Parts: sequence; structure tokens; C-alpha cells
Amino acid sequence: QVQLVESGGGLVQPGGSLRLSCAASGRTFDNYVMGWFRQAPGKEREFVAAISWGGGITEYADSVKGRFTISRDNAKNVVYLQMNSLEPEDTAVYFCAGRPYIILRRVSEWNYWGQGTQVTVSS
Repeated sequence: QVQLVESGGGLVQPGGSLRLSCAASGRTFDNYVMGWFRQAPGKEREFVAAISWGGGITEYADSVKGRFTISRDNAKNVVYLQMNSLEPEDTAVYFCAGRPYIILRRVSEWNYWGQGTQVTVSS
């Protein structure tokens, strides 16, 4: 089966930056779109960003547009989320996820999930 493993989370000050990575192992992700979601304590998991299998299409939640950038390196089976101008409201566990072909924003539409990595933005 497929394993997704996130890394790169940590504690940063408001206005700081982090780059999250998601490494895939196991079955190939050919023709899979990849995404990032986040979940704050006591809240539902929410869509953050997604990228098409070829990287030509990206989508972002309004709350992160202009601050976050999703990218992928299919040769390495790695997906990245560059997070700039971080705010306390960005504090959450961040999950990477995969699904076939089409970017959809509903959490229930995604097939594969990583274990999550904690991002804390605090002064």
C-alpha cells in the first residue's frame, strides 16, 4: 500500500516561514493529485491547497492564497508546502493527501493520508 509521511513542522514566530514536505512510498502516484489539509484542535479538517499530477493546476483556500505555495517533484515522489507570512491562525496539524486525477476540496474525497505534522505559530 501507500504511505505518506509529512515532515518540516515546528514552532515559528508570526511572520515566519516553514516548508512542509510529504514523502510517498509504496504504490506509484502516477495521475494522482496531491493536497494539503489542516486541522486545529476542536475543529474540522479543512482544505489548504492542492496540485494536479503534472503541477500545472494549483488551488488554494482563500485564507492562505498569496502566502502558501504548493509544489511537487514527481521524480522524488515528494510534495511541498511553502508557508510564508505565517499567522497564529495557521496553527494546526497539517496533513498531506492524495486522490486520482481531479482536485476536489471535500475531505472525504481523498484516498490517502499522512500522519500529520504540527505547525505552531506563536510569539
